[in-house]
Amino acid sequence: MKLPRGRASRRGRIEIIPMIDVMFFLLATFMLASLSMQNLHSLAVDLPQGQASLAQPRAPVTLTVTRDDRIFLDKQAVTLATLAGTLKPLLGGERSIIVAADESSHDGTVVRAMLAARQAGAERFLFAIRPQ
Repeated sequence: MKLPRGRASRRGRIEIIPMIDVMFFLLATFMLASLSMQNLHSLAVDLPQGQASLAQPRAPVTLTVTRDDRIFLDKQAVTLATLAGTLKPLLGGERSIIVAADESSHDGTVVRAMLAARQAGAERFLFAIRPQ
């Protein structure tokens, strides 16, 4: 008489269907997340055809304070007194500037330069760092 074998002798199987379900779920999640990142604050309209030059995005203005507390705006030397007047035309519609201060520069000089930039119309300051 032949006895049936128990569960211990069965070979294991890798089920691929649940993995496919998870991959489709992740695909749908990332697609919806990328759609929510799009700037969709405008109404859908039929735009007319025409020729125009492409608008060049402006690079942000860089405020640099060197080791010996000299101040530069995009490689142009300025003083604290002339900083606001020089920065205002450079900003245009941009309200953020990059602050690149030397590690050994005095904090007071950096803060005074940022306050002068705030008077010129800068609202956001991005600090440049060296990656580790």
